[in-house]
Amino acid sequence: MVSIDVLNSEEIIKELCLCNGVNYDRIRQDGPATKTLEMFFSGFPKMVGLFYFPNLTNLTLVGQSIERICNLKSCPLLEELWVTECLLTRIEGLQDCQHLKKLFLYHNSITTIESLENLNKLEVVWLNDNEIDVIEGLDTLLSLKELNLAGNLIHSIGICLDPNVHLERLNLSGNKISSFKEITNLSRLPNLKDLGLKDPHYSPNPVCLFCNYATHVLYHIPQLQRLDAYDVSHKQIKDLAESTVMKKLMYYNMRAKTISRQLREELEKLKDLKIKLEQTPKDRIKRLIFHRKILEENLSDLQASKKYRQYISKPHDHIQQQSAIAESNSSEKEESNRSDSDLKEQICQKLCTLKERIQFWTEKMDEIDSLHEKEVARTEQSFDLLAQFLQTELETVGNVRFEEGTPSDSWFKSCYDLILSRFCASNFKTFGITGVKINRIVRVHNRILRFRFEERLQDYLDNEDGTAAEDYKKTLEYLFYNLDPVISVKKNNLLQILEDGFTVTKNSQLYDQEQEESVLLSNSLGFYETSKLEQETNEEANHYDPELFKHGKLIISKVFLGHNVQAQQFLPIKLANYPDANSVFRPLKSNSSTLCSSDDEICPSKELQPCDCSLRRCDWFVFDADLVLPEYIVEYEYITQGVSNMTCSPSSITAGEFSNEIKLDEDLIAMEPVIKPRPKIIALDERTILSIAKANMYSQITILNLHGNSLSKLKEISKLHGLHKLIISFNEFTSLEDVSCLPNLEYLDASHNHLISLEGFKGLGKLKHLDLSWNELTKTMDEINVLRRHAAHLLTLNVAHNPWQKPALVRMVVIGRLKSLTRLDGLLVTKEEVSESSKFSTGVRITQALLQISARTDHIRPRCLSLLPSAQIISQISKNCLDPYAEFNNSWYHMITSVNLVGQNLSRITNLEKLENLRWVSFSNNHLSRIEGLENCVKIEELCLDGNCITKLEGLSKLVNLRHLSINNNQLTSFDKGVIDNLSHLHFLSVENNRINSLAGLQKAQSLIELYLSNNQISNTQEIYTLKGLNNIVILDLHSNPISLNHDNYRLFVIFHLSPLKALDGSAVDPVECENAKDMFGGRLSSDMVAEKIGHQNFIELQELNWRSSSIRSVDLVPADHFKSVHAVNLENNNLTSFSGLIFLSHVKSLYLNYNHIESILPRQKSQNHLTNRQILHQKVNSSGYGQQGKNNRDTLFGESLSPIMQSLEVLHLGFNGISNLQQLQLGRLKSLKSLFLQGNEISQVEGLECLQYLQELVLDHNRIKMISETSFAKQSSLVSLRMEENRLRDVNNLHPLVKLKKLFIGFNKIQDISEVEKLEALPTLLELSISGNPITRKMFHRQLIVLRLQNLQILDGIAVTSEERARAEMHFLEQQTLSGQNSSIEVVHPVSTLFLNKAPPLRVTNVYLPGGNHHHIPGPDLYLNNAQDDIFPNESNKHKKTKHHGGVMNNPRSVNAEIAFRQFKGGTSISSTYLQQGSQNRAAHLQGSNLEHEGRFGNGTVRQNRM
Repeated sequence: MVSIDVLNSEEIIKELCLCNGVNYDRIRQDGPATKTLEMFFSGFPKMVGLFYFPNLTNLTLVGQSIERICNLKSCPLLEELWVTECLLTRIEGLQDCQHLKKLFLYHNSITTIESLENLNKLEVVWLNDNEIDVIEGLDTLLSLKELNLAGNLIHSIGICLDPNVHLERLNLSGNKISSFKEITNLSRLPNLKDLGLKDPHYSPNPVCLFCNYATHVLYHIPQLQRLDAYDVSHKQIKDLAESTVMKKLMYYNMRAKTISRQLREELEKLKDLKIKLEQTPKDRIKRLIFHRKILEENLSDLQASKKYRQYISKPHDHIQQQSAIAESNSSEKEESNRSDSDLKEQICQKLCTLKERIQFWTEKMDEIDSLHEKEVARTEQSFDLLAQFLQTELETVGNVRFEEGTPSDSWFKSCYDLILSRFCASNFKTFGITGVKINRIVRVHNRILRFRFEERLQDYLDNEDGTAAEDYKKTLEYLFYNLDPVISVKKNNLLQILEDGFTVTKNSQLYDQEQEESVLLSNSLGFYETSKLEQETNEEANHYDPELFKHGKLIISKVFLGHNVQAQQFLPIKLANYPDANSVFRPLKSNSSTLCSSDDEICPSKELQPCDCSLRRCDWFVFDADLVLPEYIVEYEYITQGVSNMTCSPSSITAGEFSNEIKLDEDLIAMEPVIKPRPKIIALDERTILSIAKANMYSQITILNLHGNSLSKLKEISKLHGLHKLIISFNEFTSLEDVSCLPNLEYLDASHNHLISLEGFKGLGKLKHLDLSWNELTKTMDEINVLRRHAAHLLTLNVAHNPWQKPALVRMVVIGRLKSLTRLDGLLVTKEEVSESSKFSTGVRITQALLQISARTDHIRPRCLSLLPSAQIISQISKNCLDPYAEFNNSWYHMITSVNLVGQNLSRITNLEKLENLRWVSFSNNHLSRIEGLENCVKIEELCLDGNCITKLEGLSKLVNLRHLSINNNQLTSFDKGVIDNLSHLHFLSVENNRINSLAGLQKAQSLIELYLSNNQISNTQEIYTLKGLNNIVILDLHSNPISLNHDNYRLFVIFHLSPLKALDGSAVDPVECENAKDMFGGRLSSDMVAEKIGHQNFIELQELNWRSSSIRSVDLVPADHFKSVHAVNLENNNLTSFSGLIFLSHVKSLYLNYNHIESILPRQKSQNHLTNRQILHQKVNSSGYGQQGKNNRDTLFGESLSPIMQSLEVLHLGFNGISNLQQLQLGRLKSLKSLFLQGNEISQVEGLECLQYLQELVLDHNRIKMISETSFAKQSSLVSLRMEENRLRDVNNLHPLVKLKKLFIGFNKIQDISEVEKLEALPTLLELSISGNPITRKMFHRQLIVLRLQNLQILDGIAVTSEERARAEMHFLEQQTLSGQNSSIEVVHPVSTLFLNKAPPLRVTNVYLPGGNHHHIPGPDLYLNNAQDDIFPNESNKHKKTKHHGGVMNNPRSVNAEIAFRQFKGGTSISSTYLQQGSQNRAAHLQGSNLEHEGRFGNGTVRQNRM
C-alpha cells in the first residue's frame, strides 16, 4: 500500500483504476463507460478523480481515511453510494446526486442527519454505527423503504418518521430508546414489515429489556413480518398480542371506572357537607324572607288604605308565638294610637334591617359555595392525577406503575415518618401554619428509571477505588422535590418527571441565586413555600396568603450524592465550577422572623429540646439527573389556624360562629311592629278569597296574596279573570297547573314551595315577573322550554336555589331561550351574556360545518393505548379530515367514519341520515333527552352518550353492529324491552350513575363482556339471576347500588351465581372468594333461587316444591310466610344434613328427603373449636343448619325442650340417609306425623318414637335392626302398617302394644323358629303379613301353619288367604293328625307331655297340597317330617315364654290339629325345588307391589297442582 504522506491525487486515481481494472492511460476514453467503482481498505484520505467517470452509478469506498464527501458533482447518475468505515463527521456533498437510491454511510462519526432533503429518490439509507442522537432530516424522503440507524445515541423517535409512509425495514438496535411511547410512534408507518430494536449484532435498546416489549410492538404494528430477526408473521402470534392488550385495556378501564366512582363519592361527601353547612344560613334566609314578605304586604296595604289595620302573619316558631301573644294585649293600646306614618316608618326601618340580615346570610352562603368550589376543584385535580397515573401505566405497559399506599403498608409508615421528620412547624409559625397532614402517598415503580439509575451508579462505582465502592450506601439519601403549588401539574412536569426522570434545567426556582445545570432538591419539607412567602413578606409587609400554599405535592427521590461539597457564595452552581463534585449542598437561609426566637418554641419532632431544624435544612444540587430516582409522590396539606376548610364539623360552625348571628335575627324579628300569628289556610273557597282580597266580588280582585299558608291547590282561582298579581310563596304547591287559567296574570311569586316540575304551566302570555326560587326543580332544559313556550315575554325571573341537574349552565340556557329577559336571579342580563348564550337559543344542530370540524375518515381505529372513546382518540390524533373545499354530496357523507361531538350543547341528533359508514361517534356532555336520528347509521360500533338527559334506550334497536355503548350520567330507569336483544355484538355496556332499578332486558346480551352499573338503584338480589345467562361476562360493577350496600355477603352471592366473573366492583375475583362463595351459597335453596325457576316472586300460590337432585345443602326460604301455601316438598337426592329452613314452612304436609345426609331435624350444637371452616362459614347464612340453635334467633325456639315443630307435617320420607341413631334424629318433635319412611338407613335400634302417638305407617326396611325392645313401640297404639323387611330380626317380641296394626312386613330377616309366628296372635287386627325371605319359609307347610294359627289374616306374603285355602289347611292337618295317630302313641289329651316322653316315628309324605289349591306330587325320595322334641307354642295367656301344659284334653279339634302340625313342622326337613321356586316368585311379587305402593305416594314426580 502506498504511504498516505506521499500520495497525491494522481496516485489515488491510479490506485482506483488498478483496483477496478481500468487502464489509467485510457481513463479518458474508458472512464465514461465505467458504471461501478470499488475501493476497500486503501487508506485514501479523499475522494478525487471522479470526473473521469461521469456515468458512474455505483461507488463503494470502504475502510478509507476519507473525512468528507466531495467531488460528486460530476457523477449526476450515481444511484448507490458506499462510504463506510471512514472518518466522516457530517453528511454533505450529495446535493447533485438526484438519482441516488441507496446511501450507506455506516461506521463513521456522523452526528447529524442532514443534506438529504433533495434526494427524493432515496430508498435505502444506512447510517448505523455513528454518533447520531436525533432522528431528523428525513421528512422529504417519501420513497424511503429501508433505514438503518442501529448503533447510535438515539433516545426518541417522535414524529420524525411520520412522512416516510413507504418505509418497510427499520433498524434502531443499539440505541438509547427506553420509552414504550416512542415505539408507539412507529404505528403510523403502515408499510413497516421488518423492525429491529435488539438486533443480535447490537446491544438491545433499554426498552427491549422490560416486560411486554414484544406484545407492545406487535399490537401497535400488526403488519410486522419480522421483529429483531424473528419471524412474527403467524396469525397466532398477532392474535395473542392483541388479546393480551385487550385484557390490559379492560383492566385499566375498570380501574379508571373505579377512580371515577371514588371521585363521585368524594364529591357527594363534599356536597352533603355543603348542604349541612348551608342549612343554618338557608333556614335563616327563609325565616327572614318570610317576615319580609309579610311586612311588604302590610306596607302595601297601609299605603293603599291610608289607615292602620290588624297586622296578621304566620308565626315564626313556638317561642315567638308565646312572646307575640303575651305582648299583644300590652301593645294593642299603643298601636291603636300610633299614626299611619309612624307605622310606615317602623315597617320601612324593619324591612331595611331584614334586607341587611338577608344579605349577610347570602354572603355566608356565597362563602360556603366558594369554599366548596375550591374543595371540588382540588379533589377533581387529585383524582385526575390518579387517572393520569393509570394512563401512564397503560402506555408504558406496566413498566411504570403507581401504588397508592395505606397505613397497613410498611413502606407507607416509613415514608410518613420521613415527611414528618423533615417538617418543623417553627419555620412556618409566622405564616399561620401549625402542622402538616398527609393526604395521600403514591409509590412509583419505574423499571425504566431504576434500570438507568442502577446502570449509572454501577458505572460510577466501577471508576472508583474499592473503599469508595464499599461506602457508596452512605451517600444514598432521600431528598424532596417540591412542586410549585400555584402551578398546575402539567406545567410542573410532574408526570414527565415520574415517567422519564429529572432533567438538568437552567430555569431557576430560587429567588436569590441562579441555578444552572443541576437538579434542585431539598432535605426539608416546604422550602419552596417558605422562600416565596418570605419574599412576599419582604415585598409587602405582613401581606401574604398562606391558603395559596395550603395544599401541595412533593416528590421523594432516592439520590446518590457521591462526592458532595458546600456551595460557595457568589459562585454559580455549575459543573464547571465544581468539577470534582457529583452534588453541591447549600444551607438554607431563613429570616429571623421564621426562626425560633426563644427557647419556648419547640419542634414537634423534638418536644423536649429547643428547635434547631433550620440549621440542618439544605438545598441540594445534583449534576447527574440519572442519579435521582423518583420513588414517591406525596399530597400534603398544611394545618392553618382558624376555620377555613370544609373538613370542620358543621355543628361546630353553627354552634360557634352563627350563635350570635342567630340571636341578632331573633332580636330583629321581635322589633316593632311585631308580627302576630294567624291561622293557615288549607283550602280556598269563595268566601276566603273575598276575605283575603278585601273585595265584594271576584271582578274587583287584581291582587291576591296567599303567602304563608298550607295550600296545595288553587280552587276557585279560575274565576279571577282580572287578577294581575298572585303571591303564593311559602305554601305546599308541587305544581302550577291551577294558574294556567289566569290569562291576564303579570306577576307570580311561587317561591318557597315544593315545585318539582312546570308541567301544566301554560296560557300566561302576559306574565312579566316570575319567582320560582327555593323549589325543587331539576330538569333545566325541560322547565326552561316550558317557560319559553308559555311565558315568552318574561322580564324578570328568579330560579335560584333549585337543585338543577347542570347548575353551571342554567343561566346561559335561560338567557339563550328567554330573549326578553332583563334580570335573572336578581342580576341584570348583560350584552356579553346575551351574545355568549346565543347558541342556547334553540340548541345547536348538527350542520355540515360542524361535521366538517368534528368528522374523520379513518377506516381503522388507531392502535392507541388510551381509555378515551374511539371517536375522541381519532379526533385527537388523526389527520384524515374532510376536505373543506370539497363539494357536499353523498360521497362526502359516505367518507365519514368517526364523529366527535362532545360538549356541543346539542339538544337533538339530526342530519346524520347520510352517514351510512359511521362507525365511531360520541355525543357526550350535551342536552340530549332521547336517542334518535341514528336509524340509518347501522355500522356504528361504538356510541358514547355520557352526560345527557336520556330517559330511554329507544332508537338503538337497528344498530346491530354496536359493540361498545356508554350512556353514563343520564336518567335511565330501565333497559327497554327488546332493545338490547337486537344488539347481538354488544361487548361493552356502561350505564353508571343513572336510575336503573331492574336488569330485565339484559337476558339475551350473550356477547356482553364488561357491564358497569355503579350508582344506580338496583336493590333486589333476584336481579342477579337475570345475568346468569351471560356466559361471557368478565367484569361487573354494581358498586353504590342498594344491593351492594344493604345485603350481607353480596359479593360472594354475585360471585357464586356469575361464575365467569373475573372482577367485581373494581376488584379482582380471587380463587379463595370463589371457594367461599361455593361454600356459602352452593346448594342453598333460597327465595331468589325459587323465583328464578318459576319466573316470579308470587310464592303465595305455590303449593309444591320439587328440587330433586339439585345438590342442595341448606334451605333458606325467607320470609317463610310467603310459602304458607306449600304443602309438599320434594328434596330427594340432595346434600341436606338437617331440615334446615324447612322447619319454618309450617303448612307442609308431605316432606320427601330420601337420599340425603340427614342427621337430625336441627344439627347437634357444636363448640366453635370443633367446627370446620365450612361450618363456621355456614353460620353466617340464615337457616344454613350449622350452629343456629345457640343463637338468639328463631332456632332457639327448638332447643333442648324439644318443643313441637312443623305441626302440619303428616308424611316424612327419610330413606337412605345413613341414619344410625333415631334418638338423635329428634323425630318426637313432629307431633302430627302419620307416615314415617326410614328405609335404607343404618338403624340398629328402634327408639325415639315415643312422642309420635298419631303415627299410622312406619317403614324400617333395609336397616340393621336385630331386635324390638319393650320401649320401641310402647306408645304406637295408632300404628296401622309396619315394615321391617331386610333387617336382622330373629324374633318378633314386644309388638303387643300395636293393637291397631293391620299390616306387618318382616320378610328377609333371620326368623327361624315357627314359634315366633305364634307371638303375632297378640295383634288382633293383623290382616296382612309378609315373612318371605326368612329361614322359616324354608320349612314345609309354613304357610298352612301360619294360616291356621292367625285366624284373621287375609294376606300372607302378598297372596290373599282364601277360605278354601284355610279349609284345605285344616283338612290337611287333620289328615296328618290321623296318620300320625296310626303310627305313633301320642296322647292327644296330653300333647306336651307326650312329646317329651315319646318320639314319634318319621312321617312319610308323598303328596302335599301347596298354596294355591293345586295338588302336587313331590318327586324323588320320600319326604320325612320328623317329630322333633323342640319347643311348642304355648297358649294365649303364656305365649311369651316357654311352658309345659298340665291340663285336660283340648276340646277344639282345629287347635289340636294346629298344635300337632306345628310340632311336626318344627322338625328338620328339606323342601323341594318347586316349592322354593314358588316362594321366590312370591317374594318378587311382594317387592314389586311394595315399590308400586311407594311410587303411588309420590311416584314419578307426583304431578300436582302448581307443581314446580
